[in-house]
Amino acid sequence: MATGTGAVSTRLVANGAAGSARLQQAALDLAQAMPRLALEARQVASTAMHGLHGRRRAGQGENFWQFRHFVSGEAADSVDWRRSARGDSLYVREHEWDAAHTLWLWVDRSPSMALVSSLAQASKIERALVLCFALAELLVRGGERVGLIGLVRPSAQRAIVEKLALALLASEPAATGLPERQALSPRSEAVLIGDFLGDPGELAATLAAVSSRHARGHLLMIADPVEETFPFAGRAELIDPENGTKFLAGRAQDLKAAYESRLAGHREAVRDAARRHGWSVTLHRTDRPASQAILALHPLLRQDARA
Repeated sequence: MATGTGAVSTRLVANGAAGSARLQQAALDLAQAMPRLALEARQVASTAMHGLHGRRRAGQGENFWQFRHFVSGEAADSVDWRRSARGDSLYVREHEWDAAHTLWLWVDRSPSMALVSSLAQASKIERALVLCFALAELLVRGGERVGLIGLVRPSAQRAIVEKLALALLASEPAATGLPERQALSPRSEAVLIGDFLGDPGELAATLAAVSSRHARGHLLMIADPVEETFPFAGRAELIDPENGTKFLAGRAQDLKAAYESRLAGHREAVRDAARRHGWSVTLHRTDRPASQAILALHPLLRQDARA
């Protein structure tokens, strides 16, 4: 992204020897911030719970959930004859789904996620981690099993936030900014959290691999407000945080229209890659409360896989 001479400031990661030192310092800063991020995630989860409903669904279980109308073609022994005798329609007794759901989380920790402007509440990586931990907390409270792709096997432990945080601190970030291309089991769901500013073709290939056994998934796209609005004017130095490439613009405002057009095209390519594999895309800006992203994403997780 960009850093300029105007009122908006950014912190970015560069390459070379200085970039390596900054990456090490960023890792240290993140390690020190983990307890604070875990606490914030639990606060977000508690706030979001007031606006959320349970994840009950029909399935093979013992607990009665609801009656529904009989559908032509179903087996006759599925009819609840006692309930049907009260009226002129046939009814089927549905039970609550008892099997624990498996959700896989993943967080992009590539250099571009270090971006934080003066317009944002937090850096993209910090917000992504808070959302990851908050989702894990909410889902485990709801009886689901949660894991980290490539790092942590699914678990319903109450201390899931600490478990995920320790695993992330002990691992190296993926150089590609995408998770490893492993097929997830059927009936599982994945939530990938990142900025997804890389090659949409690489993203499409990753989604194809992850969902190849009919796993469902969701992209939670994190954006700093400067990435959305490009509020730069006058002389501005534009920096690629992934490789340190720099470009000095004499009149940054002249680039705004072209930048917005290119960003819109990239976002559409990301959404197209997601649509091809039945994934959803949710955009979240770091100048907005983290709970907004949870409230937007949670209903998508509750949808029946047949939908």
